[in-house]
Amino acid sequence: MSVFLIALNIGLTVSINAPLAIYNYSEGLFGNTPFHLLFYSAAVISLAWFLVRLQIRTLIKTRQKLKDREETLEGLLGRMAELEFTNKSITDSLIYAQRIQEALLPSEDYFRKHFSESFILFRPKDIVSGDFYWIGESRGKIFVVAADCTGHGVPGALMSMIGHDLLDKIINVDKIERPAEVLNIMSMGLGKTFSREKNPGDLIRDGMDIGLCVVDRKKRIIEYAGAFFPLYIIRDNRLIDLKGDKYTLGMKGDEVSYTNTGVEIRENDIVYLFSDGYVDQFGGTENKKFMYRRFRYLLMTIHQFPMEDQKSILDDNIKAWMGSTPQVDDMLVIGFKPFR
Repeated sequence: MSVFLIALNIGLTVSINAPLAIYNYSEGLFGNTPFHLLFYSAAVISLAWFLVRLQIRTLIKTRQKLKDREETLEGLLGRMAELEFTNKSITDSLIYAQRIQEALLPSEDYFRKHFSESFILFRPKDIVSGDFYWIGESRGKIFVVAADCTGHGVPGALMSMIGHDLLDKIINVDKIERPAEVLNIMSMGLGKTFSREKNPGDLIRDGMDIGLCVVDRKKRIIEYAGAFFPLYIIRDNRLIDLKGDKYTLGMKGDEVSYTNTGVEIRENDIVYLFSDGYVDQFGGTENKKFMYRRFRYLLMTIHQFPMEDQKSILDDNIKAWMGSTPQVDDMLVIGFKPFR
């Protein structure tokens, strides 16, 4: 409205003063009769009115655009509020799921009841993890498991709960002790679980990579079976690599049979179980994977340090390696001395 008043004021000023100026200038050119003066005044007033009308139209269009933008902004703010509420609900649910998962995982204090010199480095990629670990004791033997379910986040966490229940039943209820036999039964169990689909031709292609070792302190033997995961034993500054089979649990059905490996363990041996998240992490100056070679070298460098220091070094090392590169997978590294 203020623009309209300004424009009108300008138009009136021009309409009053302009005719006199025009009259004085054009007195000798176009005539100085009252008719000429009236004609010139009408022309100036018409021009001023046209400018005012043009300004009013521009103002109306501008106000309409502002109104449309305000409505759009209100809609965006409302949508943003909905997204924030949804995000908070999802995050709260994931945090609660994390608490459930953490309750299922044995604590480091519980782990140390079996192995006083030990550590667990556990770095989920998301709030919940597809990696999980398990420890149990049956008939004087201690079972230690490191597992990596297909995927991470919520799908991986759901798979980890299934794996946890299978391990508990097979080892604690069915009293199966040979690692290879445990993996065979787990593989069949996972295969049956994910074969109950409405569309038989569209089965869930999910499985689990795992490493399972059984420590028998009386016989001084450690037995191992793995699905893709190796087990490392460092003894007298030498690394012993017990490799797992190249079959993911639940992917090959009943025809798969895992290999059982048994080796003697000695007083100062150190055992390492781990998922592939650490070695597959991208980083460094060339943004490449950390790889098993670097991991073995790192373990050989730090294995004589106290276990808690080893955990800190492994954690600090992978953080430095990652830099600004995001974590690509869940990470799990377990280290322990069998006789401590």
